[in-house]
Amino acid sequence: MSLADWAVLLTAATAAGWVDAVVGGGGLIVLPTLFVVLPGLAPQTALGTNKIAAFSGTSAAVITFARKVPMRWKVLLPGAVIAALAAACGSAAVALIDKKLFVPIVMVVLVGVAIFVTLRPSVGVTMATHPPTRRKTILVVALAAGLIGLYDGILGPGTGTFLIITFATMLGTEFVRAAAMAKVINCGSNLGSLIYLASTGHVLWALGLSMAVANVAGSVVGSRMALARGAGFVRVVLLVVVVAMVVRLGWQQFG
Repeated sequence: MSLADWAVLLTAATAAGWVDAVVGGGGLIVLPTLFVVLPGLAPQTALGTNKIAAFSGTSAAVITFARKVPMRWKVLLPGAVIAALAAACGSAAVALIDKKLFVPIVMVVLVGVAIFVTLRPSVGVTMATHPPTRRKTILVVALAAGLIGLYDGILGPGTGTFLIITFATMLGTEFVRAAAMAKVINCGSNLGSLIYLASTGHVLWALGLSMAVANVAGSVVGSRMALARGAGFVRVVLLVVVVAMVVRLGWQQFG
């Protein structure tokens, strides 16, 4: 690759880290960029290389959020393990599944998310008056980790966004805390997918590690901005990213 190619990929990785830390969806920045710069790259290799950066970025975001946001580690860490196993299964099955079937479904869900957040301005901005029970929290985290983790291994874009919306709506968690919880689960799904793809040789290590450094830088900045500016800021970014994801997936599917 030329120096210009490296510059484009590292810039994309930095932007993806920022977006991922705040609301998720960074994969829609990095993956298309990889295919533009390296048009002959196999989809599994692009996914595996991106997972190095994604795992590094989500790990940095977890550390940053954990310093300021109370974390229920006894619930979230088992959830991360579930997400890792589910994502590994998803990555193993990716060659057997027609991903074109998933894109329209994801688009519909994202449109629904945008409408829901727009019509319910209180969701994710304030904490629920009556906190959920421990049993409900465990159930929601486990199901989200399994189902969304599986999706992350198969396709990936918007994983963090889906996790944030799930925690905000099902548990009444405000967006900043939901983002912190989502990073823990997403960290697990990224690791599970990365381990499987690396074991099958679908990782460009030099490129992936370089992008990881850029992703971490963007992730730290993004998580600090989310903490400093609060739930209202995250809500606005969430809506912008969701609309951008719908447009990007629509162009990919129908353009």
